[in-house]
Amino acid sequence: MTKARSHHTNHLIIAPSLLAADFANLAENIRQVEAAGADWIHLDVMDGHFVPNISFGAPVIAALRPVTTLPFDCHLMIAPAEPYLKDFADAGADRIIVHAEATHHLDRCLQMIADVGCQAGVAINPATPIETIFHVLDRVDLVLLMTVNPGFGGQSFITSVLPKITAMRSVIGDRPIRIEVDGGITAETAPLAISAGADTLVAGSSVFKGKASDWADHIRALRG
Repeated sequence: MTKARSHHTNHLIIAPSLLAADFANLAENIRQVEAAGADWIHLDVMDGHFVPNISFGAPVIAALRPVTTLPFDCHLMIAPAEPYLKDFADAGADRIIVHAEATHHLDRCLQMIADVGCQAGVAINPATPIETIFHVLDRVDLVLLMTVNPGFGGQSFITSVLPKITAMRSVIGDRPIRIEVDGGITAETAPLAISAGADTLVAGSSVFKGKASDWADHIRALRG
């Protein structure tokens, strides 16, 4: 284990984002990326309101759930999220991540995620200070620090988030909370995020580019 990772809760997790997969072949792409070494499947749910794009919802996730036993890491970029939490839990999400910016009642929303039987995560956008989520850390098992502005795949990594990752790692201390980063994660930016303190990498285009036979190489490159 490298020095950068020695203070982390767990080993490095790679969570390919289905946003970059082939939407006509999602089930097959999940099987292929699992065989390529993915740890989790990251599901970007976008509503065209909280973020400027629409992706997919609970029915698609429910249809994909039988395809794999990998954990479904369900990232809700929707506002409001609360009315839909049970739908995503019922669809088979293992973890539901909500944005601090998308609810006026973050503590209650995270309690609701626990009530529907899922692990809870909280996400913040690049311009949102980490102090926003200090008072809910005991309700989450994962913090997602966006390294792009959410809404589109294929964007460039925002390096000004790196000090936020380091500060968040310090605040979390020895609590068993993962730090996930999402946006612009490539073989070049992954080491920066890891050395700053991230232990969970969401990657879309950098995993799903090229042929499925290349995906294992892409995942290995992210692991360094």
